[in-house]
Amino acid sequence: MLQALGLNALTESVYRALLADPDGGVEQIATTLHLSETEVREALDELLELTLLRPAADSRTLRAVSPEVGLTRLLARNQNQLLFRQQQLENARTAIEALSAEYTDRRTDDEMVVRLDSLEAVRDRLEELAATATEECLSLMRGGAVRPDSIQAGKHPNRLALERGVAIRSIFQDSFRNDPDTLRYARWLADLGGQTRTVPVLPMRLVIVDRSIALIPSDPGDGRRGALELHGPALVQPLRALFDELWRNGADFGQPAPRDDQDLTGSERALLQLLGDGHTDESAARRLGLSLRTVRRMMQDLMNRLGAESRFQAGAQAARNDWL
Repeated sequence: MLQALGLNALTESVYRALLADPDGGVEQIATTLHLSETEVREALDELLELTLLRPAADSRTLRAVSPEVGLTRLLARNQNQLLFRQQQLENARTAIEALSAEYTDRRTDDEMVVRLDSLEAVRDRLEELAATATEECLSLMRGGAVRPDSIQAGKHPNRLALERGVAIRSIFQDSFRNDPDTLRYARWLADLGGQTRTVPVLPMRLVIVDRSIALIPSDPGDGRRGALELHGPALVQPLRALFDELWRNGADFGQPAPRDDQDLTGSERALLQLLGDGHTDESAARRLGLSLRTVRRMMQDLMNRLGAESRFQAGAQAARNDWL
């Protein structure tokens, strides 16, 4: 119940036991909860680290900090960390867009950047990279459902890479969960050892091979216009950091989209945030990779859950409920 705050089930049970019986010792808690004394002591160490325990008046024992104080403080700390991570991702997105814009309209002979001028050239290069990769292939799959021809084109090189022991990890948008072709592809990839996760919003399409080569779209709004192939740590490492952060926050593709403590999916929370930032339904739909009809249906469902009759009222109620 409190895992989002950093408490596992065992530690939470010990915390609750201390709240119910402040004078209970390690032996008594272990007996009550059917735990070993070692497990109880480890849980107490975690509670101390989370500042959910404090010295008692006699300074010889520890007391549980009340939920109103301890858990509220812990919640605020986690919210601040989340806001900081979101800002980091937004800064990375801005940097990526600036980098893409810098090279969109001019050809360069610099060996650190190579222009691939068509979708066919991109596919040919991806096949070459999959054939020569030795460690890993990472990808961000932004946008709507993956086209069947793109899925088919990627199957053969991905199979060869996996058979050689190359790790393949892909991050899709949550909207891909609704596409049968993409679901079948994700299951096919998982059967061969590949891994897939989803997040509500992705900043762009991206492929990284062996930590040394990255491909980004020449035009973020139209992947058919080709890509830029980037080389060197200065260009590739920030993109790898972006992928790692998204991967940590992603949900396994094979599982239902998780819900947070407010019973919101990541897409629902992202929609509220986008609309709160001034996006229209149309632009929010593009960012989420969803149809306009789906976005409007999601918003109506959120308004019903909030008991709101207007979007302004829904925004105010969402803020009061800590949905934003």
